[in-house]
Amino acid sequence: MYDLAIFTEWLQFAVRWLHVITAIAWIGSSFYFIALDLGLREAPNMPEGVKGEEWQVHGGGFYHLRKYLVAPAEMPEHLTWFKWESYMTWVSGFALLCLVYYLGADLYLIDPAVADISILAAIAISLASIVFGWLAYDQLCKSPLGQNSTFLMVFLFGVLVAMSWGFTQVFSGRAALLHLGVFTATIMSANVIFIIIPNQKIVVADLKAGRSPDPKYGIIAKQRSTHNNYLTLPVIFFMLSNHYPLAFATEYNWIIASLVFLMGVTIRHYFNCRHARTGNPTWTWLATAVIFSLIMLLSLAPLYKADQVEDAAEAIMTPTQQKYANAASFDEVSDIVSTRCSMCHSNEPVWEGILWPPKGVRLETRQQVAQHARSIFLQAGVTHAMPPANVSWMEDDERRVIINWFRAAEAGS
Repeated sequence: MYDLAIFTEWLQFAVRWLHVITAIAWIGSSFYFIALDLGLREAPNMPEGVKGEEWQVHGGGFYHLRKYLVAPAEMPEHLTWFKWESYMTWVSGFALLCLVYYLGADLYLIDPAVADISILAAIAISLASIVFGWLAYDQLCKSPLGQNSTFLMVFLFGVLVAMSWGFTQVFSGRAALLHLGVFTATIMSANVIFIIIPNQKIVVADLKAGRSPDPKYGIIAKQRSTHNNYLTLPVIFFMLSNHYPLAFATEYNWIIASLVFLMGVTIRHYFNCRHARTGNPTWTWLATAVIFSLIMLLSLAPLYKADQVEDAAEAIMTPTQQKYANAASFDEVSDIVSTRCSMCHSNEPVWEGILWPPKGVRLETRQQVAQHARSIFLQAGVTHAMPPANVSWMEDDERRVIINWFRAAEAGS
């Protein structure tokens, strides 16, 4: 069974690699077309129906691009669709959510100090929130409120703030910010799947049938594309946040998450204005710096009240954690971890230069060691990733003890 941990780790790596590659492709094409659309300019003797054109240079040649506001008079012979980047980003991201947060729910998804719920309940809430996010957003866009882009964006920001707070009341800090990213990314991808691409297909079908396409489909798709443009940078922040406990493991993590959405707006506003040649709003960088400074200040308030959380955590040990705590050599492993790891992975690290436990992982108690058994096995047993550069001089015999302990626990499960 211990081989399954190694296989799962490689599977997670492969899926994460795919997720990053497809996300780069999707975000890159999205930003490119937003910049292209904003940069279009009218020119003399443009064909009928052309909104604007732009000249670009790349790869040793020049490109002459034109955009038809609704559609050209005839269907082009070759038409490239940009959709699979979005589809595969969501599919690979959801697969990663299942592999890391659903299969590892007792470690990454649930925090008994936040909400003592079952694994099935946590997964059900996770799935329900993803579906709710898209349905609520889609109905808002289709409602009378959707006719006013400014009011709609303000209202949507309120919804995102509410979800930021809600996720932190149910999941661990790490999972809360990750779910906010999933919540937002699902809206973005669903915009492509259910609105943008279908609307474009309606236009294509009208062209093939010799009908004049209705402009409303392009207007709707443009609105959703604009929303995606402003939501992209916050999603990237949330996906990276699980590596930085200063973002997720703080008392005000939901406020931090809310402020990140504002930074997404200020940053994209600058580039959108530059691409549209409507100005150089450098004030947005000052606004971004102020918001980020506020985030840094908020991060100094610790999420975990050491005494209170320690008591709550020690009183609750999941069946999985009990399996590792009851395995042979667990006491010896606890001593090894205490000697070699706890100087950094503690509530108050004593290693010079480290102010917070790396990635929020604490290894001071038996319950915490059992909770992080798989990571200890992979990073200090199978590999020599921990301690970094072996600064605490973990011996090969000690690593062997960790490996044998994990194997024994898995064999007995």
